[in-house]
Amino acid sequence: MKVLRLTRATFVALTTAAVLMACQGCKSKPKPKSDAELGNVLGMQGGDINMGSARPLGELDMANQQRGMFSPVFFALDSAKISASEAAKLPAVAQYMKANPNKTLVIEGYCDERGTAEYNRALGERRAQTAREALVKLDVPASRITTVSFGKDKPIDSGHDEAAWAKNRCCEFVIAGP
Repeated sequence: MKVLRLTRATFVALTTAAVLMACQGCKSKPKPKSDAELGNVLGMQGGDINMGSARPLGELDMANQQRGMFSPVFFALDSAKISASEAAKLPAVAQYMKANPNKTLVIEGYCDERGTAEYNRALGERRAQTAREALVKLDVPASRITTVSFGKDKPIDSGHDEAAWAKNRCCEFVIAGP
């Protein structure tokens, strides 16, 4: 009888543990973020994409945006460090921003498709912040620069080789304002 009680108690404990472990797998998984949540520059939704700006992205005048005025700054794999050759591109951006005080700059950070979405969004953010910090050192007011990370979610080049990946490891500059 004593053995039967011990066996029954062990059975109850094991069953409870099994039920608890099964319930762990029932947790809802986070749904992928939509383009708006990731920071579609045209929509400019707030949330976790507003990095480094004193103003919410939704307050920026994106109706008059200009893309491609400046060369993108490219980065090495898994890096947010701007090389000397890429840093040489930044004075042109700074000069334009200082000459046009009514303009706002959005720095978009991108990554290649390798790595998780979360890792790449964080890396894209670090890249955009690094470019922002470099422009602030060149006397562009920080209040006129906003950063956004698209990570690997909006690739510049949709290819799946080293040439495409190299193009996607960058920051692009978008001028906004009247």
